[in-house]
Amino acid sequence: MDFDQIFYDLVDLDLGDILENEPMYKHTTFKVGGPARFFIHVKDTEALQRGVAFCREKNIKHMIVGKGSDLLFSDKEYEGVIFSLCQNFNKVSMNGLEIKAQAGVSMIYLAYAAAKTGLSGFEFMGGIPGTIGGGVYMNAGAYKYCFADVFTSALVLNEKNELMTLTKEQMNFGYRKSILQEHKDWVLIEATFTMNPKDPQEIISVLDKRKEKRMASQPWNFASAGSVFRNPEEKPAWKYIDECGLRGYEIGGAQVSPKHSNFIVNNGYASAKDILELILLVEKTVFDRFKVELKKEVILINWE
Repeated sequence: MDFDQIFYDLVDLDLGDILENEPMYKHTTFKVGGPARFFIHVKDTEALQRGVAFCREKNIKHMIVGKGSDLLFSDKEYEGVIFSLCQNFNKVSMNGLEIKAQAGVSMIYLAYAAAKTGLSGFEFMGGIPGTIGGGVYMNAGAYKYCFADVFTSALVLNEKNELMTLTKEQMNFGYRKSILQEHKDWVLIEATFTMNPKDPQEIISVLDKRKEKRMASQPWNFASAGSVFRNPEEKPAWKYIDECGLRGYEIGGAQVSPKHSNFIVNNGYASAKDILELILLVEKTVFDRFKVELKKEVILINWE
């Protein structure tokens, strides 16, 4: 593949800032991952459409990312194009009880921004280190609440590279599930939510208390992807991991957090391989002992 020519073609398409051989450890919350041949801070939706169309036409490997909070990139080079929505897809508008937020908006930022204007419904995401795009994709949640509870509609780029609107019913939300997971070529551009009115100080108080709780019970000061496994129906994933004696277990620079065993943390020198090996060891150990198959929330990228 002629990467020099691809670079010039990408420049001509006027997509946004293009970085060559950009380390993905700079763009994931695990702080691991090899270099991407091209990493583009896409400037707007039209630019994203042009970039995706070009990659499909030329059969160039590509993907769209936000903050990388649920992604585990391998240590090898990603021989293609990474389109990032983090820098320029961060617009928020509020109208009455309605909030529109683009895919690159930080969940933590939006939770507090909504709180300050007296809009309740995002309290669950006050400590989730990701973006709206990833949050809706995963139907992220906490404290028995999730995105589906306040979601109204989404603007999505489909497999034909066309914009379409999906209703809440069409999203097929379930536990850590949405229809976006069934359509890998779809990209969430913007989501609309309907909130509830409440006293701003009440909402901020809830957010602050939950923040304190998270800081006390989760390894917030270490690089991680949040919860690694979805909770089985019988009991939380961390209980299975604890009962296998894996709390604090290490492989290389990766460790099952001593603070919360459904977190795998990078102690500062982990490779992506270390983290994956530890994830697989936890899965196997829990299955061998309990015959329970833990399901990863973390998405593996570029391991083939």
